[in-house]
Amino acid sequence: MNVMIGVDPHKRSHTATMLDDHEVELRRIQVRAGANQVTQLLEWVDGEGPRTWAIESAGGMGYLLAQQLVAAGETVVDVPAMLASRVRLLGSGQSTKNDPNDARSVGVAAMRAPSLARVARADHTTVCRLLVKHHSDLARWRSKLCCRLHALVAELAAGGIGEEVLVNKARRVLEGIAADDVASIERHRQAVELVDEIDRVDGQLRDSRRRITAAVSASATTLTDIFGIGPIIAGMIIGHTGDPTRFTTPARFAAYNGCAPVEFSSGGRVVHRLSRRGNRRLNNAIHIAAITQIRHRHSPGRSYYERKLAEGHTPREAIRALKRRLSDVIWRHLIADARRASAG
Repeated sequence: MNVMIGVDPHKRSHTATMLDDHEVELRRIQVRAGANQVTQLLEWVDGEGPRTWAIESAGGMGYLLAQQLVAAGETVVDVPAMLASRVRLLGSGQSTKNDPNDARSVGVAAMRAPSLARVARADHTTVCRLLVKHHSDLARWRSKLCCRLHALVAELAAGGIGEEVLVNKARRVLEGIAADDVASIERHRQAVELVDEIDRVDGQLRDSRRRITAAVSASATTLTDIFGIGPIIAGMIIGHTGDPTRFTTPARFAAYNGCAPVEFSSGGRVVHRLSRRGNRRLNNAIHIAAITQIRHRHSPGRSYYERKLAEGHTPREAIRALKRRLSDVIWRHLIADARRASAG
């Protein structure tokens, strides 16, 4: 008998429930999150026939548990939290939320969903995603530091720094400021510390770019052949796409990254609206590539964008159309790279 094991993972404990083919709960267990969590779960299922583990958010809170089960030779699928919550609500008619109900809804969702991503061992894709996330975090932190520095310098000198914060320029500006009271002295001291912190983050960003470039180069991807896609954007696409072969058509990939419009029709009136669904980080990467192409007149995307404007589309509609076109191009490159890697 095939069984489906739904798992609701948490920081301190994991609740698992075993379901048969008729969604009948066979048994349930809650294990403490710790060094023995996988051992306890495997002992609990020992003797059962073919089994599949369905873990909610296997790329988030359930990441470690999912990877440990895969390393133990188990079959694991990733169930999105939104899908599990909908199953819980529609299946019971109420939104009562507790760990056993969550685990059961995860298992039912895995049994009834037409397709779910199978969890694989962490590989080069995971490395790219980690590197890009670290780089984005550093860039956001630098922006916050620069905003704080602008505010402090504006209180010390009229006009402040005035332009983009560059470490050497900021130091020259601060050297030319004479602090003549206790408040100004403290502001000046904090501004100097902020400049030193920005300098340190700039060094981390340079090192991060080198690591991302090396990782993307090691992947042998052809994404960087596309105008507007450099190593960082390529790393974002690789890291957040995962296995591209699970998208059998470019339309499926566009739906996943949110570049495909969503139909909103009723009574014979067909309307398509901007999609807010999909992987927003992947959508952001495609958006950056599209804007980069638009800014360069010799790029293939600029001529396509201008043609859409000539057809009467608004600039926003033209950008969306370009993003959809770029999504197809990226999908073809990803599929070609995957086939080349499997053949090699």
